[in-house]
Amino acid sequence: MAAHEHVPVLLAESMQALAISTQGYYLDGTFGRGGHARALLAQLGPAGRLLAVDRDPEALAAGHALAASDPRFEIAQARYSQLPELARARGWMGRINGILLDLGVSSPQLDQAARGFSFHADAPLDMRMDPSSGERAADWLARASEQAIASVLKELGEERFARRIAGAIVAARQQQPIATTAQLAALIERAVPTREPGKHPATRSFQAIRIQINAELDELRAGLAGVCELLASGGRLAVISFHSLEDRLVKRFIRDEAQGARIPKGVPVRDAELCRRLRSLGAPIRPSAAEIARNPRARSAVLRVAERLS
Repeated sequence: MAAHEHVPVLLAESMQALAISTQGYYLDGTFGRGGHARALLAQLGPAGRLLAVDRDPEALAAGHALAASDPRFEIAQARYSQLPELARARGWMGRINGILLDLGVSSPQLDQAARGFSFHADAPLDMRMDPSSGERAADWLARASEQAIASVLKELGEERFARRIAGAIVAARQQQPIATTAQLAALIERAVPTREPGKHPATRSFQAIRIQINAELDELRAGLAGVCELLASGGRLAVISFHSLEDRLVKRFIRDEAQGARIPKGVPVRDAELCRRLRSLGAPIRPSAAEIARNPRARSAVLRVAERLS
């Protein structure tokens, strides 16, 4: 895979999951470099519409280039929490036939050292999806308490040695600022006493800090909370997750919306009164061995699909 190339994960599976109508209205929650968006547009007719969003300026630039050549397509800079606002402004509330959320970071973000997402090359410790706003990872690590850092590493990275790493970060920053990816990776490598086979010791910590800096789980929760109002009856939600915490949130959201309101035991309620808004469509879908061989970054992907009930 060439540097900066983004290979869309579970492409055929996600297109099938959306059950695309040629005249439908669709929302791509993470444009990236447009792999899923272009595949979706290929199935839309002249009356179909696709709105894509992204936080990354380079993704937006690629999206604007596509929009200039295809009147069915539009892109906006936004977070998941802003999706209802965008839909409302376009008169799309309750009219969207499919929503695709491809969570996490894209290959170009990981491969461009200057973005500070990866420990594979030395670069300023940034990690912001939108470099024009918010707090850099270096600034957060400089001010956060040892307890706060440990909590983030444990909860968002599921890091066993969260306290040990947090202590090492606080001790190191008293000597000099932790300003680069190489500094942080080397510090973590020294702090972690054991190794996971095939995984760099800094993997979980970098992931956790990135999720914290971009409020990724909060944005996902907010985005999911608005989904049912956005979708038309029969509309599909397809979510591709790469992290167990993300997938757990999606799984629970679909389950809760499929079960409907929680009623105390013994209270006589008809099934129609439970206000079920979604139904889950089958088991989670994972990449084939062939796809993982072509694109190793697909190995942890999970696709969950649900349909809006009337």
